[in-house]
Amino acid sequence: MKLDLKLYRGYVNEQELVVFGHLFKSLAPDRYRMDRRGIRHAVSVFQMFRIKPLKNIEIRLKFRSKEVVTKTLDDGYFRFNLPFNEKLESGWHTYEVSAEFSGYGIVETGEILKPYESKLAIITDIDDTFLISHSNNFFKKLYVLLLRNINKRKIFDDVVEHYQYLSLAGQEDGETSNSFFYVSSSEWNLYGFIHEFAVMHQLPKAVIKLKKIKTGISDFLLTGRGSHDHKFEKIKDIISFYPNLKYVLLGDDSQKDPDIYERICKIFPENVKAVYIRQTTSRKKNSVVELLKNLESLHVSTCYFRDSERAISHSKALGIN
Repeated sequence: MKLDLKLYRGYVNEQELVVFGHLFKSLAPDRYRMDRRGIRHAVSVFQMFRIKPLKNIEIRLKFRSKEVVTKTLDDGYFRFNLPFNEKLESGWHTYEVSAEFSGYGIVETGEILKPYESKLAIITDIDDTFLISHSNNFFKKLYVLLLRNINKRKIFDDVVEHYQYLSLAGQEDGETSNSFFYVSSSEWNLYGFIHEFAVMHQLPKAVIKLKKIKTGISDFLLTGRGSHDHKFEKIKDIISFYPNLKYVLLGDDSQKDPDIYERICKIFPENVKAVYIRQTTSRKKNSVVELLKNLESLHVSTCYFRDSERAISHSKALGIN
């Protein structure tokens, strides 16, 4: 029998730490290679959605002086929200999680972020914000996902330059950076793909937060679709966790990002510095233009852009530095 444990990047503040992951009876989704061509790549994608999570299995976390036990939920997901007030340097730290099932044991290590001193954090969508995904065209999106492996997927021009600029804005020593969070309606099944894509294109290292994992081919056909409320909740959780930071929100106009960001700005009227929305069609959407005007009335700077070069100019003019 195969037992697999997938850990995601966690985060910590002065009072609490958050660590999360999944436990599988079979291989975790990111164990399937995403660099194969043609039909072999399509098979790998299908296999990523044919996983078998394990429910109600004991999970043990070790981090510094903490050693805590919990159990997985019905979809194999586990999460530790724990009080934590130990002195901890800013940056990335290693934690350990272990599990046992039917006489098999597994131990994995993950990373947890303590943000560097800064006044800024960045929350960005993924699909059609930096990864070209064709989210507004179901069949084209499916075609690209199935037949273009990680080496063939495209990123928007100049988006890496913009993200790296935001990552280093206000940081003077070259060794520290602003915290990045990638929040998407893609499912946890695609975590490995997103992580490898970000590394490949030298995007800032980030905590990644995705949608509830899916476990079947029928679920695969609905990937990235359905309600986007989870994105609102995840963004709300991040800002609540680090309430003393100002945030830059980046998204696109292909789905619900503008509406979600408007809700966030209304709930956190002192936290959002700027909202960037990528234009994914030949013309700007009137509803998005009006929404961004409303955000400007709330003293949130906005940029509705087609090319990242314009977004970079806006960030520099705004004084994000």
